[in-house]
Amino acid sequence: MISKVASATSYGFDGQLIEIEGDMSKGLPSMQIVGLGNKAIDEARERVRSAIKNASLDFPKGKIIINLAPAELPKNGTQFDLPIALAILCLNKQLPPTSVADALFAGELALDGSLRPIQSAITLAETAKQHNISTVYLPAANAEQARLIDGPTIIPVTDLTALFLHLRGEHPLQPITESPSISSTNQPAVTLDDIHGQELAKRAVAIAVAGRHNVLLSGPPGSGKTMLARALQGLLPPLSRPEIIAVTKLHALGEPSATEIITTRPFRSPHHTASRTAIIGGGTKAQPGEISLAHHGVLFMDEVLEYPRALLESLRQPLEDHQITVSRAHGKYTYPADFLFVGTMNPCPCGYLGDPQRACTCTTSQILAYQKRLSGPLLDRIDLTITVSRLSPDELLASHPVSKSQQDITTQYIAAATEAQATRYNRRDKYNASLTSRELRRFAPLSDEVRQFLRTATERLGLSARSHQKVIKVARTIADLQGDVYITTSHLAESLRYRQPLIS
Repeated sequence: MISKVASATSYGFDGQLIEIEGDMSKGLPSMQIVGLGNKAIDEARERVRSAIKNASLDFPKGKIIINLAPAELPKNGTQFDLPIALAILCLNKQLPPTSVADALFAGELALDGSLRPIQSAITLAETAKQHNISTVYLPAANAEQARLIDGPTIIPVTDLTALFLHLRGEHPLQPITESPSISSTNQPAVTLDDIHGQELAKRAVAIAVAGRHNVLLSGPPGSGKTMLARALQGLLPPLSRPEIIAVTKLHALGEPSATEIITTRPFRSPHHTASRTAIIGGGTKAQPGEISLAHHGVLFMDEVLEYPRALLESLRQPLEDHQITVSRAHGKYTYPADFLFVGTMNPCPCGYLGDPQRACTCTTSQILAYQKRLSGPLLDRIDLTITVSRLSPDELLASHPVSKSQQDITTQYIAAATEAQATRYNRRDKYNASLTSRELRRFAPLSDEVRQFLRTATERLGLSARSHQKVIKVARTIADLQGDVYITTSHLAESLRYRQPLIS
């Protein structure tokens, strides 16, 4: 007799349906699990055996083989404990095969038969929906997160005994009938009103948020670069429901908080000593890195020139494609990485090159070696480059009027620009920064006068083809912030102002 129970596992950002097959034959009592599982799956034999016995159920005496199909797919995690136990109970005819049909099961079993939460419950529910499976049984702690996926019925399970009685029709479990009430929250720790002066930098931050443009801030220590970066997070609009699902899926894969629903935009700030695997993704289990955990949020790299050059160069492809593919010997895993990059840097090792108040103590060779850590191709992928100057004591001590909130006004302008982009592109997940060459010609046409102005500027500044397009994209965002339909020379002039080289 063969028993079959459906389960699933995460494979990169997506899920893969797994069929748990059980077979029992005569022979010495034993249990073997095959199907390319990891150590945690191999140890499921003892957890399942103890859980069945402590749930007052009979563990069959015979030679049991459990196969996790497809066998060539590597499998990780402890979510297969519950379906393995059910497959064994079906082999022993304690459960009829029809009771586990058209359903997906996942959960880690404790030795007493209770269920512990698992990772990637939302991915499993999404996999069930894709394969038209009507019911999903999950640990109670994971049920609310899985209910974000509309379609399959989510039934929370507390222990193996309760599920056994439910499947036999004796004590039915109640499904979650309503989707969780979620609302994206955005309570910034730093606002534009907290920053004195730096009006040009604030303007650049608003443009970056409105069009999702990458930004790099350069200036001496203490000029407010980090505060500007953190204020940028508070200008981003709240997450939409599809964005909440995507962000929650990624954080359930890469972090211990597997049962939480992420409702705030991520703000990831990896230290400069972090490894390339930690930032890009990978490892033995090919986990998402910081660039993926910053999906739909901000990746903030403070003092970007302190990071190893090889790590910085590995950001080139994600900045262009908004996704990363991690290749390993046992497969390829693709994760989204659509983040807003914000970097800060000092102009030299001591930080005071070009500062009018303090002399630079670095030698020419030190300055050149420091500046070369940021390559031209990577700098070319950054839309806005801003020099942040040190404030004078008078500017620091100047009082600001409390009746006029710069944060609120800027947020309103950004909301209007975001709405203009949603109307133009007929979708709310596309911004000016992600326009292709063909889309740029369609949605950002230039008049003859503007085209001649841009041609002259491109020749004098020696802009590359990529920089040429980024100037137009930023100009399109500036026009949206000002409520203009067409790009003018003033929009292009301001956009070119943000393409000035930070280093020389």
